[in-house]
Amino acid sequence: MIIGIDDTDSRDGMCTTYLCAVLLDELEEYGTITSLPLLMRLNPTIPYKTRGNASVAINIDTDQPQKVMDHAISRIESLAEMASETTNPGVVFVPDKDHERTRHALGEFFNRAVTDVLSIDGAKELARDLDIPHKSFKNGRGLIGALAACGAMLNCDWDHTYEYIAYREQNVWGTLRSVDKTSIHKADMETYPATWDTVDCANDLIVCVPHSPDPVLFGIRGKSVEDVTHAAGFIESEPIERSVVYRTNQGTDMHLIHATGISNIKEMHSYIIEGTVSRAPETIQGGHVILSMRDSKGDEIDCAAYEPTKNFRALVRKLIEGDEIVVYGSVGGNTLNIEKIQIRSLAAKSETQNPVCPSCKKRMKSAGVGQGYRCKKCKTKADSAVSIEVERDLEIGLYEVPPSARRHLAKPLVRMGVQDFELFPSR
Repeated sequence: MIIGIDDTDSRDGMCTTYLCAVLLDELEEYGTITSLPLLMRLNPTIPYKTRGNASVAINIDTDQPQKVMDHAISRIESLAEMASETTNPGVVFVPDKDHERTRHALGEFFNRAVTDVLSIDGAKELARDLDIPHKSFKNGRGLIGALAACGAMLNCDWDHTYEYIAYREQNVWGTLRSVDKTSIHKADMETYPATWDTVDCANDLIVCVPHSPDPVLFGIRGKSVEDVTHAAGFIESEPIERSVVYRTNQGTDMHLIHATGISNIKEMHSYIIEGTVSRAPETIQGGHVILSMRDSKGDEIDCAAYEPTKNFRALVRKLIEGDEIVVYGSVGGNTLNIEKIQIRSLAAKSETQNPVCPSCKKRMKSAGVGQGYRCKKCKTKADSAVSIEVERDLEIGLYEVPPSARRHLAKPLVRMGVQDFELFPSR
């Protein structure tokens, strides 16, 4: 049986992955957990998400399915943040057997949940149509993620990474976390690039320790179970109640759609879009950097490097009209939030300078408005300034926002075999 769960947390506490961790231990009374649990990140633009829009799935081999279902429902009732009006849990129980119609339908639903906007009614209808046992609480929005996570478990041929998550003891939830910063840097130094997003070296920020009042103490992301477990072993912290390694679609760019043109993009979707800078970047109130990009059909869209992307904005500010780029990111408010940017070609950049005296080789001075230029020493003259091409302080290549600003689903360049041109300092 595959158990899918979603939307049990709120901004005031709890975490769906923690509920999953509890069930992993407690359900062993009724059967055997047959694979790593899944932590699936869904469409990052959905406004109803708590933080990372995650759902979970557990695969258990059991001959007591009713007891498993009753226990899971009981745990959701006792641990979910039911008092929050934005918390609407859902749980589904899918028989893990060779049923091609169920596997295909849930696999398609999973892919859409990562890239598209789905409805609660659509999720309920699918569960009924496939005769999947399920339970929803309040408006039941969690059924969307719960079904999607089951679809991922039934269709495991997707790009994946791993995350080791350590959880706090319940008596300290909501208090300041105690994790040794030096040990986190050591974990990063010893295991990068097999692990990533542990620290943000350029901005001297710890990334793997959350600041919200949920049960998570820290999370280590990486390419294998062994790598994330090895990195976690370096970290010195307050007592850990429990820990789990999840198989996940984090760091895969699974949310991105290759856009055929700007006219085809939609709000609350994420894209890879090719084009040319049509309006040079400008910094607006709040420190956000905005540029406009035009595609081959002449359609335009604003692209933003928001303040949390920190030093990435300095790169974006170097772009000029005519630069050919590929932008990766999500659309909201008719603006594309940049996650990565590929610079394909650089336009020529020129600047106007005073002409050089042909005799002494020094630059002439202005002789006054409309009077050209002259060299007082040599008495030479020139009618106008000269335009010269200047070297661009920018290289063709692929660049990413810093780890502290990276979305869960965004694929880091370290997974793409790409160097970031020293945009961020080495470890």
